[in-house]
Amino acid sequence: MTGYADVARVEAMIQGIDQFNATPGQGTTRLTYSPEYAGARDYVIDQMLQGGLSVRQDAVGNVFGRIEGSQPDLAPILVGSHLDSVPNGGRFDGPAGVVAGLETAFLFRDLGLVPERPIEVIALIEEEGSRFGGGLMGSRLLTGQLDAASLHDLRDDDGVSAAEAMTAFGLDPLQAGQAVLQPGSVHAFLELHIEQGPVLEAERKDVAIVDRIVGLAQLKVTVRGKAGHAGTTPMDARQDALTGAVAILSQLPDLARQVGRGSVLTVGKLEVLPGGANVIPDLVSFTVDLRAPQEDDVMRLIEMTRAAAARAAGNGLTCDVEQQLYAPPTPMSAQIHAALSAQAEALGLSQREMVSGAGHDAMIMARFAPTGLVFVPSRGGISHAPEEWTDFAQLARGIDVIFATIRQMSRARPDPAT
Repeated sequence: MTGYADVARVEAMIQGIDQFNATPGQGTTRLTYSPEYAGARDYVIDQMLQGGLSVRQDAVGNVFGRIEGSQPDLAPILVGSHLDSVPNGGRFDGPAGVVAGLETAFLFRDLGLVPERPIEVIALIEEEGSRFGGGLMGSRLLTGQLDAASLHDLRDDDGVSAAEAMTAFGLDPLQAGQAVLQPGSVHAFLELHIEQGPVLEAERKDVAIVDRIVGLAQLKVTVRGKAGHAGTTPMDARQDALTGAVAILSQLPDLARQVGRGSVLTVGKLEVLPGGANVIPDLVSFTVDLRAPQEDDVMRLIEMTRAAAARAAGNGLTCDVEQQLYAPPTPMSAQIHAALSAQAEALGLSQREMVSGAGHDAMIMARFAPTGLVFVPSRGGISHAPEEWTDFAQLARGIDVIFATIRQMSRARPDPAT
C-alpha cells in the first residue's frame, strides 16, 4: 500500500510553526502564552480553517479543530500534541504531533472522507513545563488532574503566575475550570511524537508503537541560608546556601545508579541568589527530574532525594523539597496499540514496540481515555537541542499510520455528496 501524507505539505507546516521562535538561529524557543506562542497558535488555527475544521479555543488556551461526524453525538477521537518548546530546543518536539493531526484533517478533506465519529485535532499548551514548571499542564487541566486554582501558584522565572500570563494572553483564569472535559467525552486520544532517542534510527525502523511510558516525577529543591559579604564573613560563620545545595547535588547522580533498572535522574535548572560575585548566596533552588519504568523505583528515587536534602539541612540552612509533578508508569491501550501496529504492517512499514523514556501528553490522556502513541526516528537520537531533526518523509510515514488508524476507528466513508 502506498502512503497518504503529502510530504511537502507536512514540511511546510513544520516550518510554518517554527517561524514563531524567540531564538532564531539558536534553536526553537516558544514558551506558553508568549508572543511566539500566540503566532504559532494563530498559524495552526489558520491551517485548521483551511482544512475545513470548525475551531474553538478552550478556557486555558488549548485549541481544537473538529471534523464533524455523521453521528455528531458520538464522543470524538482526539489527535494532536503540544506547541510549546523547551528553551533553545528543536522544531519537531510537539509540533510533529500537531502537524500529524492537521495532515490527517487535510487527508480527510482531499479524499472526500466523512467519519461516523467526530475527530478533533488538538494543540495543547505547556507540555514541557519550561515556563511554569511541572509540565503537562494543558492535558492535566483538560482532564481535571490539575486544579485550576494552581494557576495562581505556578510562576515563571520572572515571578509571573500562569493566571497572570493567561490574562495578558486574553484568557480569563477565573473560567479555567470550564476547560475540564467530562468523563466519557473522548473516545480515544492518539499522539505522534519524535522518538527523542537513537533506537529507531539505529535499527532502521520506520515507526515504533509505544507500549507504555515510564513513570516520572519533577521536584524543586530549595536551600535557604543567609547572605553575607564575601570578604568579611569568616568561613566558619557562614550559612552558604550554595554549599548546602552542592552537598545535595553531589549525591544525586549516584541515586539513579543505585536504583538501576533503567532509572535516570537529571538536574536541569539551577538558580543562585542574590547572584552577586562577592555575595554569599542565601537561596539556591534547582529542579530534579526522576524517571523509571517501575513505579516503585520512581517512589524510591523521590524518597532518596528527600533524604539527601534532609542531610544537608542544619547549621543555619533549611532545605525544602516540593513535588511539582508525578505521573506513574502508564500503559497505552492494548486495543489501539494493536490497531496502530496493524495499520503500520498494512502500509508496509518496519516497526517495533517501545517503552517511552520521555513523558508526553499521552501519559495524562491515558488515564482519561484509551490512548495510543507512535514514534518516528530522531536523527542521532538528539532532542531538546537545535540539532533535533526528523526527515520529513519519515515523519510522513508516521502520519500515515495515524491517519489510517483514525480512518478505521472513525468508520470513515466517502462523502456521498462528492
